[in-house]
Order: sequence, then C-alpha cells, then structure tokens
Amino acid sequence: MTEELTEARRAIFSGSTFEEQIGYARAVVDGDWVHVSGTTGFDYATMTISDDVVEQAEQSLRNVGTALTEAGCTFADVVRVRYLLPDRADFEPCWPTLRRCFGEIRPAATMLVCGLSDPRMRFEIEVYARLRRAVAM
Repeated sequence: MTEELTEARRAIFSGSTFEEQIGYARAVVDGDWVHVSGTTGFDYATMTISDDVVEQAEQSLRNVGTALTEAGCTFADVVRVRYLLPDRADFEPCWPTLRRCFGEIRPAATMLVCGLSDPRMRFEIEVYARLRRAVAM
C-alpha cells in the first residue's frame, strides 16, 4: 500500500505490524531516490520468521524486492546496501544468496555487527536505489 506524502515524496507500506507500532514506512520514494528501511526476514503475511539465517536473508530480499517493485524499480537500480547481523559468523553463509541478487549489480555495501530489535532476527538489510527515468526526446 502506498500513501502519498507530497508530490515528490511517497511512503510504501508492507503491512508489517512493526510499521504501525513503531511509526515508519517500509520504503520512501523521494524524487529519484528510493530508501528501503532495514528489512528483516519476517514473512509479513503471517508475521513469522525462520530460525535459519539463510532463509531469513532470502525472505528479506523478497520483502525488499516487493518494496522496490512498488516504488517503480528493481534490484538493478540498487546503489547502496547495508547488512546488519548480530553474529558475524552468520554473514558468510548468506553470501551465495546475496551474490545471486547483487553479483551483477555490485552496489556499494557495508556489513555491520549489531543488536537487532528482536532476538529471532539474525539478518537485516537496508537498500538505497535510484529510479531510472526515461528521458524525453
């Protein structure tokens, strides 16, 4: 669900209960930029999350992909990625999943080891994308 904020800025919501409880949007389109909030491996339809870090990474990417599509872009438009994990040992098992998504795109990326808001969360991703607009001739 998208909510218009201004002509150049709009919010995209996933239906996650966290968005309403905390007060944020899954993504914000601001001009040509798409800012996707930190996104974990929750399945928003059921509000469940796998115990497996790779499955969490895969679901996180599905969640991000949905937001990007609603914003009018794809993973090919991603220019910056931040990975957040409570345990650095969990990062390497996710590499094949991340490479399948970003291997050809090669966005700038950072991985941070930090606490996440729910102990079930083992992987979180935040992305920035730039909309590619057709040039009028």
